[in-house]
Amino acid sequence: MIGKLKGIIDSYGDDWVIIDVGGVGYQVHCSTRTLQALPQPGEAAQLAIETYVREDMIKLFGFGADVEREWFRLLMTVQGIGSKVALAILGVLKPADLANAIALQDKAQIARAPGVGPKVAARVVAELRDKAPAFSSVDPAVISLQTDLAEKRAPLPIADAVSALVNLGYQQIQANAAVAAAARSAGEDATTEMLIRLGLKELAR
Repeated sequence: MIGKLKGIIDSYGDDWVIIDVGGVGYQVHCSTRTLQALPQPGEAAQLAIETYVREDMIKLFGFGADVEREWFRLLMTVQGIGSKVALAILGVLKPADLANAIALQDKAQIARAPGVGPKVAARVVAELRDKAPAFSSVDPAVISLQTDLAEKRAPLPIADAVSALVNLGYQQIQANAAVAAAARSAGEDATTEMLIRLGLKELAR
């Protein structure tokens, strides 16, 4: 199995690049973001490779980094997602941004990818939610709060404080982060008013 290719860029197509390795041209399918990061024909390049072998063909998928290949593999485990949709998602979201979107259950970010509707985005979040925090840069407390809010099990003062901040015009993710920080400093007995006040201080920093 091919795990890496290092050679000279020969030519490009809509969703592929041909890399010349010792006189052999390998056609590698990539996301639009990976293709845009590659150099001009005639220049050297290196890609992490995922090899798919079927009875009727061998197909290579290329990635700028190992972590992007890992996310491709994870996306392919989601029901109804094939290589085309997985590459489309990686074409609009960097691995870290994808991890954050899944951890925060931000389905709208994932649905930005061509061919990815709300149902597919919801499946990505649902099926990969437990795996995303390992790759995410988001505070675990924020992820936990987001999950509690989505599943209607957050304490009432916290839920009301988040709702109040959203009504003031802050984005859901901003409100979650601010209230999570406020709850950490105020303790379990904090009132809604206290959490809103501390949350606004966090947002003003």
